Order: sequence, then C-alpha cells, then structure tokens
Amino acid sequence: MPHVTRTLSDWLGYLESLHPKSIALGLERVAEVRRRLGLQPDFPLIIVGGTNGKGSVCAMLESILHAAGYRVGCSTSPHLLRYNDRVRVARQAVSDAALCTSFQCIEEARGDVPLTYFEFGTLAAMQTFIARQVDVAILEVGLGGRLDAVNVFDADCAVVTSVDIDHTDYLGETREQIAAEKAGIFRAGKVAICADSAPPSVLREHAEKIGAVFWMLNEDFRYAAHQGQWNFYGIDGARLALPFPVLRGAYQLQNASAALAALDTLRERLPVGMEAVRRGLVEVSLPGRFQVLPGRPQLILDVAHNPHAARALAANLASMPPARTFAVFAMLQDKDIDGVVRILDALIDVWFLGSLSGLRGTRAGQMASILENCGVRGEIVVCEGVADALAQACKAAGENDRIAAFG
Repeated sequence: MPHVTRTLSDWLGYLESLHPKSIALGLERVAEVRRRLGLQPDFPLIIVGGTNGKGSVCAMLESILHAAGYRVGCSTSPHLLRYNDRVRVARQAVSDAALCTSFQCIEEARGDVPLTYFEFGTLAAMQTFIARQVDVAILEVGLGGRLDAVNVFDADCAVVTSVDIDHTDYLGETREQIAAEKAGIFRAGKVAICADSAPPSVLREHAEKIGAVFWMLNEDFRYAAHQGQWNFYGIDGARLALPFPVLRGAYQLQNASAALAALDTLRERLPVGMEAVRRGLVEVSLPGRFQVLPGRPQLILDVAHNPHAARALAANLASMPPARTFAVFAMLQDKDIDGVVRILDALIDVWFLGSLSGLRGTRAGQMASILENCGVRGEIVVCEGVADALAQACKAAGENDRIAAFG
C-alpha cells in the first residue's frame, strides 16, 4: 500500500487481502519484521494462552494492575464491535490514528515479507505499547502458542488457562498434542502457570525440559470460596476475604486464581496491594462472556464455540431460574458444531440459526442439518443471518423467557 492517508477501515480491508491464508502459523516472518522494527519491550510481559479462559484472565490482570496505578497495555482478540478494542492502553482502546500509524510503519518495514492479519495486529499492539511507555503488557495468544505471533516476544510470566479440544486442524486432535503447542509460550527461568486442574502431563514435562518454573492449580496455588467471599493461597502467602469477580460463572475463580498467581510472579517489579486486587475484581469488564443484558426478555451473550466452553455455558444456564430458552446460534465450519449442540440440547427450546459469511462461515441450512442429525429436542428456525436470528428470537420470546446468543 503506498504511503497515503488511509482510514482504519481501509487498512483492515488491505490486511485481510495480504496473505493467502487467514491463519498461517510460524514465527520466522513475524520475527524478521519485529527485528526490522526494533521492537524490544523493556517492561514486564505476561502472555496468556489456553483453550478457554484467556480473555477472562487478561481482563482481570488488566483491571487489577490498572487499579494498582500501573499504565497497562493489553492486546486481546477477537473484537466484538471495533478493531480498536483489541489494543488498549490504560483500559482505553487506542485511536484509529494510532493504529494507522503503526500499520504504516509495519508495512514499510516488512518489504516483501508476507504477514497475516493477526501478525500485523500483534506487531502494531507491541509498537503501540512501547510508544506509549506502558509499565506492563498483557498479550493474549490467538491460536495455540508455540507458533502464534505473540510468541515472538519472551514472556516474563506465561499462563495456560485450560487445555481442551479445539482448532484440531492446526493444533492436533488430542489434549496432549494441543498442550504441547500451548506450552510453547513457556520460557527458561520464568514462571509458567497452569490453571487447568487436570492438565496433560506434557505441560509440566516441557516446563521441566526447558528449565521453566511450573506452578499448577491445586498444587502450588489454590482458592477456596466461603460465605460470599473467597481466599487465594499462593506460594508467597494468601489474599483473604476477596470479592467474587463480577464476571459470571463459578469457573471464574479458577481464572482469577491464575491472574493472582501471575501477579505473584512479578511482585518485585509490580507490587499490587489488596485494595487494588479487590477493586480490580469488581471493576473488571469482559463483554460477551456470559454477559447478561438488562431488560426483558433476558438476553445472554456468550462466545462459547467449543465443547469445553459449551459445558461452562450449560452449567451457567442450569444455575439460573428455569425459563423457556431461545438460542441464537452460528458457528464456523472448522468448529465442533455437533459437540456444542449435544451439550446444550437439553437446555434449548428453540434454535434460531443464522448464516455466517466468509470461507469459514457455516450456512444456516447446514447448521439445521447438523442439529437434525443430533436429534435435538427443540424447534429449529433457519434465518438469513445472525441479526435476523436475533430479531426473530426477540419477537418470539415472552418477557419471562430468555435468549442465549452464542457460538
């Protein structure tokens, strides 16, 4: 792209067209462009990977560190509404102008080196954090870990939240294979945190092989809930009488514990007091993770798109007062649609299916065939798109019903 004024929308359209594959794992290309740009962060870096829970851990770390007075850079994906939400400094999305400036610098530096959309975004986030002189940066892994673009940077603390079956085309078909990819973010001499209570053995084995310090949930750190509060017990002491995170779901204590364990690893460089922890837990925000919107009928937004996340969504729905439930549902073709549907079948009374565009998108008619083959008990309604599915669900639901939009 020539060096002319471009809007963020122009840039994003251009980036989508640059690489023949939307996902192209490997570090050689992005590492070369990073070298040309001279991106050498001098602040602590936390990298968070895992099948599910990555976004929650990133959000809690960002909220707590911000409450402690630090200037925090946080890079997550994907975004729900605006691309800018992927790159935040001091809990504020960076401007279109800042992103465009970074994209232009990367474009000039890369020459003929091809980069994917995500690789461009990862480099732009780090360039922004360095330019804004953050005190600490949090990077969420996009896919896997070992060959993901964020792994071109060395983590001072690496977190693996959970390991389950997802992205099998890229990461392998077993938990052991997937765990081996996620363990790639560990670094020698640094703490590697595992918040999965029953992880594949390869996580610990890889940490020991490279000389990382492995901390595991229920062995090296743990939590206990009681009487509306919870306690965290880490290697260096306890944090007692903590408020529950405002993010819904019992599993969020597992994610919160991983976040607090990560803070323990950086306590000498980034000390965090109890008041900041408490404030951070009650002020954290993460749209789309079992987000219950006000009003009637009740509308629940959740990004559950694999069986592990679907089980968490099912548990959350089952813990709520009984109600007739309408699903607004769409998924990508390379996801385990069958597995997600079977887990949630018993809780859904009517399925409103929306088509997704793009090469990976699944058409609503295809979805209907999958649901029929699963023998779902609920009614199936084929819609033009997700917006149409939501509109039809809102029209059909009564004020005492609920709508769960997920996928």
